[in-house]
Amino acid sequence: MHSTDTSSSPELRRELGRWDLTAIGVNQVIGGGIFALAAGLSAATGTWGPWLIAAVALASLLTALSFAEAGSRFEGTGGPYLYARAAFGRFPAFEVGWMMWFTRAASWASVINVLVDALGRYWPAVLGPVSRPLLMTALIAAICWINIRGIRQSSLVVNVLTVAKLLPLVIFTVIGVLYVNWSTFAEASTLTREQLTTGALLLIFAFGGYEVVPVLGGETRDPRRAVPFALVMTIVIVAAVTLLTQVVAFGTLPGIANSRTPLADSAAMFLGAGGAVMITIGAVFSTSGNNMGQALSGSRNLFALAEQGDLPRWFGYVHPEYRTPINAILVTSVVALGLAITGSFVTMAAASAISRLLVYVMTCASTIRLRSPRFQRDLPAAETGGVAVKQAAFALPGGPLIPALAIVCSTLILVGANRVQLVSGTWALAAGAVLYLIAVRNSQETR
Repeated sequence: MHSTDTSSSPELRRELGRWDLTAIGVNQVIGGGIFALAAGLSAATGTWGPWLIAAVALASLLTALSFAEAGSRFEGTGGPYLYARAAFGRFPAFEVGWMMWFTRAASWASVINVLVDALGRYWPAVLGPVSRPLLMTALIAAICWINIRGIRQSSLVVNVLTVAKLLPLVIFTVIGVLYVNWSTFAEASTLTREQLTTGALLLIFAFGGYEVVPVLGGETRDPRRAVPFALVMTIVIVAAVTLLTQVVAFGTLPGIANSRTPLADSAAMFLGAGGAVMITIGAVFSTSGNNMGQALSGSRNLFALAEQGDLPRWFGYVHPEYRTPINAILVTSVVALGLAITGSFVTMAAASAISRLLVYVMTCASTIRLRSPRFQRDLPAAETGGVAVKQAAFALPGGPLIPALAIVCSTLILVGANRVQLVSGTWALAAGAVLYLIAVRNSQETR
């Protein structure tokens, strides 16, 4: 690991375009979960699932639009962390940045386990007590190496894997819609409040992940326009793919609630064994792409905290040749590997509900704060957390209405949050507060 001070390190390269960001967003939202979503959704809501998908997609779009306006004011790395820092100051921003980073590290550890399990179905030897951690180490090391080599290389890999995961889903949908039994959806039963809450919570997580798009603003060409475009297109593409695939699955597979692999089982109904294999391969590509995305966005969250002085500058060191945050990438990779091998990610993952709520609500609140006339009059850096803020290149109609509605939708996550999630989230926030106090003390001592 490099120890060079960041004061002499170069800047990150701006090589990402709007479609690169869109691919990263779609890749992050559509993970392995979409291949099993239909079973859980059917068990929770019956045939109301597709209608609920459309409703949650609309709610997610409201939040993404709020992200888009906030993102159109910034050009740096960090996304929601920068918005909170400019609007509300250093401590709330640190909590946002910290929660985003540890969630990405835990998610990466979780997804790498899913990928190894998927490979183990066809290659049982990799699930042994020695071979399993060795395979995890090799996979994370490969992803780490690609990330270090450059943002363009990482983006190209994500682009390829995104296409590879979407292609089987498109084939599944285009052919499967011809076999849908539409009468299935006419048999909808009464939806209870508990069913609605359970289904909505499941889908809120299924649509989560687009918040990583603006994190990469510091490596994007014209980020003030590219970030809003990518956020909106991510939700549109994810909503279309999710809704159509789940409609086909619901309408072709009887007893779908009892299936462990609903999309693969559904594909087998009208495409035969080859269809099931196609979907399984798509799931492997999907989890692989998700791993790349976790590494990419997680390391940039850590880099942003260091760049703004909330962590030691060592974490923000940029490689002089590859122009990537090498120390942040290495640390994130090592932490994810440790969580993956020990299984500690299971405990940390329980806090993801609170983490996502915090990021969504803080970003929507920042959108409202940053557009207020009083804030516009007091725009000097000293009063915006030291972050450069510009006039919005993408302004929402209706004043604060859309961000306010998005805040209401986001807080619905708490309705279905269980005690474990609440306790884990509180502990994670408390840990962030302790780290913040240490960071403040260290920064004062080095002045």
